[in-house]
Amino acid sequence: MTAKPAKTAATTTKDERARHHLYKPVLVLNSSYEPINVCAARRALVLVLKGVASPEEHGTIHVHSARQAIKVPSVIRLLEYRRIPQQTRALSRKNILMRDRYTCQYCMKTLNSGELTLDHVMPRSRAGGTTWENLVACCHPCNNRKGSRTPEEAGMRLARAPRPFSLHTSRHLMRLLGKSDDQWRKYLFY
Repeated sequence: MTAKPAKTAATTTKDERARHHLYKPVLVLNSSYEPINVCAARRALVLVLKGVASPEEHGTIHVHSARQAIKVPSVIRLLEYRRIPQQTRALSRKNILMRDRYTCQYCMKTLNSGELTLDHVMPRSRAGGTTWENLVACCHPCNNRKGSRTPEEAGMRLARAPRPFSLHTSRHLMRLLGKSDDQWRKYLFY
């Protein structure tokens, strides 16, 4: 029996970088150039290779196969127009945090998702529902301080009233993601 050689730090780092690049956000445009979504680079490459979309803007990263190197797109455009129904998002922790921009709605500290909780503005103990309009991103200290009280009773103020995820919210998130990629700007109507 032979022992397998241990992976070197350089190999692991290179593999991790390649995987990381496949999860880079890519802006998806309808055939009319209207921004409709953001997907991972891996999904964008699949759409381009299947002939469903064409790359509009390329990044500096290449993905290599056995025979060729392909530039990872930064923006893709669908080749056929897709009618997009009224966009609704599932009520989830991730979507609430994205809507609130990973910012505690009481103290306005921006934190990573592991440092945030969801707070029921009207506590569940008082028949407060688990709805878009009653959930906000909240840091642990603020959530503990508020407890089972309303924000007014706890002497706290909400930065923004919670509201459902809408087309406006979706476009705003695309603009926020686009700030890190200058190639998106001309498609997001700044």
